[in-house]
Amino acid sequence: MKKIYLDYSATTPLDSDVAEAMRPYMTDVYGNADSVHFFGRAASVAVDEARRTVAEAVNAAHTEIYFTSGGTEANNWAIKGVAFESIGKSAKKRIITSAIEHPSLLDSVEFTRKLGFETVILPVGSDGILAAETLENALDCGAALVSVMTANNETGTIQDIKKLAEIAHSHGALFHTDAVQAVCSERIDVKDSGVDLMSFSAHKIYGPKGIGALYIRKGVRIDKLIGGGHQERSMRGGTTNVAGAVGFAAAMKKAVEERENNNRRVKALRDRFLRKIVSEIPDLSVNGSMERRIPQNLNVTAGGLYDDSVIHLLDRKGVACSSGSACSSGSLDPSHVLIALGLNEAQAKSSVRFSFGKYTTEAEADAAAEIFGECVTSLRKLQKK
Repeated sequence: MKKIYLDYSATTPLDSDVAEAMRPYMTDVYGNADSVHFFGRAASVAVDEARRTVAEAVNAAHTEIYFTSGGTEANNWAIKGVAFESIGKSAKKRIITSAIEHPSLLDSVEFTRKLGFETVILPVGSDGILAAETLENALDCGAALVSVMTANNETGTIQDIKKLAEIAHSHGALFHTDAVQAVCSERIDVKDSGVDLMSFSAHKIYGPKGIGALYIRKGVRIDKLIGGGHQERSMRGGTTNVAGAVGFAAAMKKAVEERENNNRRVKALRDRFLRKIVSEIPDLSVNGSMERRIPQNLNVTAGGLYDDSVIHLLDRKGVACSSGSACSSGSLDPSHVLIALGLNEAQAKSSVRFSFGKYTTEAEADAAAEIFGECVTSLRKLQKK
């Protein structure tokens, strides 16, 4: 049985060109990038070049890019770093975010309560979009930080980050966005969007796992999250992941170069898949806005199903997809994102996220659509009994 991978939002395969770029830094150039000898200097040069490449891709200065272990660490650092820096220095002890953020962000916001911060979780519409007015009203009492993700990891909905950042700044708040899901398909320009902090992760753009970055705008002061060393200009302790940084840069550069063609192809595949399942499955609904959505994402609910059995049946039939964030896969609770969009518990638990990528073929999309239809029909019959 041929396996079909439709879970690119969870992680992407490592691009062969990226793997090749990393290879020398896992074998030949193995020095510690912070060592002063020539082995270390060679590694340091590679990290500096990687930092400049990542910065250029998002229109940042290279001194504004700090490598992390991934998007989760970047989100933790952005939220907690602002909170730590604010203690004793600012009267604005509030942090505002949305109800559909990634668990790493929401958990970090919750952590700040222990530091005495008030946290505000804003609702979104049934389309998954945070209204500008909702944020404006929430900022009447001020805030230290607002954090809203660029593109949602479950529904793919895209927020108007530039507008939201403007509103936050007009009330004296810093603005952070989790751009992990957006980099592959959206043009990212930190200067144009006006954000103060932005999180990235390499493994969502055909790069290696275990490497990401946090953009910190020049002049923005946040405290460190990980101490114990002078790496990353004394902002993050820990031996630099040289091969990871090189791979991240190679993946970022290729993502920018291929973005237009990949978007066109992936969107066509997704829409082809959607047309097929709509024609075969009655009472099917799409979760989140289709107009403001990254092209690789499709999140659907088939009426008449009451749990996540369809995910497991699809897996048994060779189709890899998910019910939401991989970081929440061990939870028995329904997706907090879909609940925020207004779905009930049964609908949320039976929803499926299909995410397509540059290696997905038409044949795979067609086969997966047919299998999905068969699974839904079979489960509906069983659950009626």
